[in-house]
Amino acid sequence: MGSNKMRAIGQDGFGGPEVLRVVDVDRPQPGISEVLVRVHATAVNPTDLWHRTTGGLLGTTVRLGWDVSGVVEETGLGVTWLRPGDEVFGMPRLPEAAGTYADFVTSPARHLARKPARLSHVEAAGLGLAGLTAWQAVVDTADVQPGQRVLIHAAAGGVGHLAVQIAKSRGAHVIGTASPAKHDLLRDLGADEVIDYTAVKFDDAATDLDAVIDPIGGEYGPRSLSTLRPGGILVSLASPAEAYLADEARQQGRRAGFLLVQPDHAGLRSLADLVDKGELRVVVDTVLPLEEVARAHELVATGRSAGKVVLTVAP
Repeated sequence: MGSNKMRAIGQDGFGGPEVLRVVDVDRPQPGISEVLVRVHATAVNPTDLWHRTTGGLLGTTVRLGWDVSGVVEETGLGVTWLRPGDEVFGMPRLPEAAGTYADFVTSPARHLARKPARLSHVEAAGLGLAGLTAWQAVVDTADVQPGQRVLIHAAAGGVGHLAVQIAKSRGAHVIGTASPAKHDLLRDLGADEVIDYTAVKFDDAATDLDAVIDPIGGEYGPRSLSTLRPGGILVSLASPAEAYLADEARQQGRRAGFLLVQPDHAGLRSLADLVDKGELRVVVDTVLPLEEVARAHELVATGRSAGKVVLTVAP
């Protein structure tokens, strides 16, 4: 492979993990206000599976991956705060294609932040998309305050385990739903109460809540609304179809909204600050090489991972 070529993950049409394959493509060049990053690690998120199967927001040209942790290789015109050799992490371009399942990726410089020194590239790769989703849900949307009661569904998952820690850092009383095998992890991350959703109805076990963070959707949305106190908020992360809950919530004197995560330099820096203070860590369930991307997608599809599934790219 020449120096102007790189490995990336392409796909043969839409379908299961078997459509994913390693391809050789031209190495991208950073545009104005962009940087070129040598990817050390990237993470697999549920949105990747949706785009692989349907094309999602990307249409027919799907280049998967939005998480990145790596090293700046080159800077484009106008970038002053990053230099080649800087270690960075982030979530470029969403809802447009980023293509971080590759040896190199370009990113608007402000869609990245400096990687916290106490995180490895593998850990930092799991922080961008899931961390920003959790931050924008807990802080920007729900505005969680000290002493408030917050319920987080799928609390040991990629977004959930970070949302638990962010809510705790803001002084909330945090309740999480998870299968029994993950309860010890959640208590270790700071959850005050853990609900075994396989044995107990969460809407019986958790009431008088100020906020619910829901990555699951479906029946969980209406059931979660019933657990909120007047004025409480449900933040749905599952699908745009959940936007209908806003009307239902209004009629009940509550609030609800569907959140689509956005690139956010300030949010990334806030996440990094929590890491630096020892208040946020990234749990990594499985690490696989880029070539085993199909296996990584299979693992994420089970919904059983605790924390993140990460692909290593650079040696």
